[in-house]
Amino acid sequence: MLKKFKPTLAATVVSTSLSFGAFAADIDKIHFLIPGGAGGGWDMTARGTGDVLVKEDIVENVSFQNLSGGGGGKAIAHLIETAERQEDTLMVNSTPIVVRSLTGVFPQSFRDLTPVAATIADYGAIVTSADSPYNSWEEVVADFKDNPRKVKIAGGSARGSMDHLVVAAAFKGEGYDAKQVRYIAYDAGGKAMAALLSGETQLLSTGLGEVLEMSKSGQVKILAVTAPERLEAAPDIPTLVENGNDTIFANWRGFFAAPGTPQEKIDEWNQALTKMYGTDQWQVVRDRNGWIDNYKADKDFYTFLEEQETQMGNLMRELGFLK
Repeated sequence: MLKKFKPTLAATVVSTSLSFGAFAADIDKIHFLIPGGAGGGWDMTARGTGDVLVKEDIVENVSFQNLSGGGGGKAIAHLIETAERQEDTLMVNSTPIVVRSLTGVFPQSFRDLTPVAATIADYGAIVTSADSPYNSWEEVVADFKDNPRKVKIAGGSARGSMDHLVVAAAFKGEGYDAKQVRYIAYDAGGKAMAALLSGETQLLSTGLGEVLEMSKSGQVKILAVTAPERLEAAPDIPTLVENGNDTIFANWRGFFAAPGTPQEKIDEWNQALTKMYGTDQWQVVRDRNGWIDNYKADKDFYTFLEEQETQMGNLMRELGFLK
């Protein structure tokens, strides 16, 4: 709703300096800081957003920097410590910035940054391999009822993090003790997926956007999503709700700037993002990843973060991850 990653020392930077139209862009440049590795949800969100902004001539130049480590804490600390040099930087983040602050994975919180905008939401997905005997969430629940230790669920984050909380809440929604969930933590989503495909675990808890294309190509089966109703981008994937389980969860993703960023700059970025939403290019990227639009500008975003901090704290205490 939630990772303690082994810090990596290398940061990779990729730049795009193309303008795809004949008109001057609204913004000269944006540098996207990504707290995780390539291919993850943060990476997909930043690069998808940046590509559309450039192709639609909203931003002239975009660059991307992957700075993994500390469950996202390394990138946050970097943005704060180098704030004076980061006037064109947007850091992507999501629900884990709230959860990891609550659990003390890193000492900072969203209050130490400048919230700019929430942009999308990505529902949770419970996934199995293409050759798995599981064909429905109900079959998983039946095995869990028989012996919870038999059901191993991988996630690309530490115990008590988002991937863990989502699947724990799903079993709690079936009336079982969430503490009995056998969650196997991996350092990043790619390793968790490898564990699933190799048979180390039977299930994977992740974001829908990270597995939707794999599902369409037949590489994995998505047994359920944590959406309130079936999604237009994934009409064949059942929800937990339709099976009588009231677990609903969407992992928001959005952007933060360095502390002390002036309101004029924040407004400029929000104007660019608002313009992006109306483009055909954005609709293609959004639907390809199974995302939903979840736009909240800076002040509404800050209020939302405060509310989520309370809600997530209550849930984590209920599940035994916070005292």
